[in-house]
Amino acid sequence: MTRNLNTSRLSLQTLTAEDAAFILELVNTPGWLQFIGDRNVKDESNALAYIQKILDNPNVTYWVVKSNVNKTSIGIITFMKRNYLEHHDIGFAFLPQYNGQGFAFEAAEIVLNYVLEKHHCILATTLQENRSSIRLLERLGFTFKKMIQRDEEQLMVYKTQKKKL
Repeated sequence: MTRNLNTSRLSLQTLTAEDAAFILELVNTPGWLQFIGDRNVKDESNALAYIQKILDNPNVTYWVVKSNVNKTSIGIITFMKRNYLEHHDIGFAFLPQYNGQGFAFEAAEIVLNYVLEKHHCILATTLQENRSSIRLLERLGFTFKKMIQRDEEQLMVYKTQKKKL
């Protein structure tokens, strides 16, 4: 399912061990810790183990989003099949200095278009207090489907599907 994707401003490449320093930074940002959770990635060796776990799972794909201007890694788009959801879901996280510039929408849109070629329905989950993710999902064409309980959290489940011709 993995393929490198490009927009005029961004290059999306599948996650590799060379992304360890970036992953270490990203998973320790305030937004990640608040809305996604602490993954216990405290140094580069933890980041390498985290990446290897992702790469070993055939149901998970992470694209690293890079700026075409300076080739800097700025965020990720995820696509995975979770055991508690009936369809694959898409996710996103960006370094805080790249928020509010349209990068998340641009990257998520190209991945969404790509995965909708193979999957008729895509889900996304978020916490109710994550207003910026909710706005982005709605802008991408997702609609609220239901609330679910997952561990200690109430998650909002959003859905989009392939447009019928």
